[in-house]
Amino acid sequence: MRKNFGSKSLMYPMPVLIIAAYDEAGVPNAMNAAWGCICDYDKVAIVLDKGHKTTANILKKGFFTVSMADAAHVTEADYLGVVSGNKVPDKLEKAGLHTVKSEFVDAPVICELPMAIECKLLSFNEESEMLIGEIVNVSAEEAILGEDGLIDPMKLRPITYDPARHGYYTLGERVGTAFHDGMKLK
Repeated sequence: MRKNFGSKSLMYPMPVLIIAAYDEAGVPNAMNAAWGCICDYDKVAIVLDKGHKTTANILKKGFFTVSMADAAHVTEADYLGVVSGNKVPDKLEKAGLHTVKSEFVDAPVICELPMAIECKLLSFNEESEMLIGEIVNVSAEEAILGEDGLIDPMKLRPITYDPARHGYYTLGERVGTAFHDGMKLK
């Protein structure tokens, strides 16, 4: 028997995304956001409240990065979500995080987070607060690459957010092969 929960934002897994951008003076800021996804082969979509400092920075500068929060940085990632850049301008520093400028866009890459999607702002809908960015580059530390040279989720150890229990979790083991396992039923 199923239990109905009504209209709730329950989707699993829900990524923990760290969105970063520079302000007009070149000072980096970052925030934790869970409502985001890939929305095309070369685009990301993220719902960001226009009151966030990071959102204002993106709208002014036109560039941003999206890093995957990982198990090694749960505390830092959560801090970026519970503290406002409007009130704590040096929250990246207080979280113990460091940045370097992306080689591809005018936005900061957080050094401690091993994967980043580097984006150019395409649009921001004031009503829905949906931000769309074009993926210009994806960068990853070699330590999280598999033998095939691709990002290995088990080495990245991205965390997901449980909106019902307010918990952070890591992904589990591989259970199948996409575009292959379903062929057994043809």
